[in-house]
Amino acid sequence: MEEAKGVVKHVLLAKFKDSTPPDQIEELIKGYANLVNLVPPMKAFHWGKDVSIENMHQGFTHVFESTFESVEGIAEYVSHPAHVEFANLFLPHLEKVIVFDYKPITVHL
Repeated sequence: MEEAKGVVKHVLLAKFKDSTPPDQIEELIKGYANLVNLVPPMKAFHWGKDVSIENMHQGFTHVFESTFESVEGIAEYVSHPAHVEFANLFLPHLEKVIVFDYKPITVHL
């Protein structure tokens, strides 16, 4: 197994509050995606909605995955003014949230 050099994935699972309308969710997602243009150590952003047939999502509806150059890059992101401003807009619309950071490991068979 090989650990990706420096790369760290930042995963956020979210369940938006029922009171947040779909158009507002769309605007929040655009704001989240735009952070990749504002925070230098953030290298990529992907998101999606749950489509699993296993029904094990525990109410979480959206996943957001960001790629960073290092653990230090995530620390810079967390305290970056653009992220702080966005988080203050985004988090009040979430009923549930989980954040998980990990270093990807490739398995060579």
